[in-house]
Amino acid sequence: MTAAPLLEREAPPALQEAAARIRAHVVDMCAGPEGGHLGGGLSCADILAALYFSVLRVDPARPDDPERDRFLLSKGHAALALYATLAERGFLPVGELAQFGRPGSRLMGHPVRAVPGVELPTGSLGHGLPLGCGFALAARYAGRSSRSFVLLGDGELQEGSVWEAAIAAATLRLDRLVAVVDCNGLQLTGATGDIAPMEPLADRWRSFGWAVREVDGHAPALLADQLAAAPWEPGKPSVLIARTVKGNGVPFLAGRAAGHYVTLSPRNHARAAGALRASEARR
Repeated sequence: MTAAPLLEREAPPALQEAAARIRAHVVDMCAGPEGGHLGGGLSCADILAALYFSVLRVDPARPDDPERDRFLLSKGHAALALYATLAERGFLPVGELAQFGRPGSRLMGHPVRAVPGVELPTGSLGHGLPLGCGFALAARYAGRSSRSFVLLGDGELQEGSVWEAAIAAATLRLDRLVAVVDCNGLQLTGATGDIAPMEPLADRWRSFGWAVREVDGHAPALLADQLAAAPWEPGKPSVLIARTVKGNGVPFLAGRAAGHYVTLSPRNHARAAGALRASEARR
């Protein structure tokens, strides 16, 4: 099987439109009977748009192409944003998103392999980066040029397995491994800085032997530029710290721990959808 061609870089408006569609799907899914992780889904929408519409070497027609880039959503509770992205990218029908979280649906609360484009189940926090190390090491042994990308939450960084994997990746010089931290400053029970301070986060990653950059996590074109350029230093894994807002685009939930998991009432669904439309109209 031949490798899927690298995507041509899309112009910033195209990335913004993709991110807007992902956010709209997230809001719609959170209006279903099961609700969903709205806050973390919205905070990573621009990151996922940059990856899937400009950076990742993937092909929806051949999701198991051995030459593909790998992506792992380590913060697996944001599965609804990944499903929305995969649907917009053509891995599954957009109409299927309405079944999110329903009994019998393959679109479960955390990603599973039954969904095309999902590499491995995730959501037990701290597991994604070790798995990414495995994919990167396997690609090296197979002589492939593919890269492995892992999206983590900043609250997830409290898991010790993240830092064990960070040590291993640097020791093994896995420079085809790229981590992205969705740094929205909040987790289920409050502010990450109050629960387990990690700042200065960039210095912490550098001390583990990683090449580090920081970026506005709601600027998809900038995200795409940084991610496409990795590895930034030969022999070092790369980590992009994306500064984001939990619940981005929905003012009555943005920046609030209360937006972590919600079931939107019809009224609040309409408010959230209207806020997203207004935000996009102002761009």
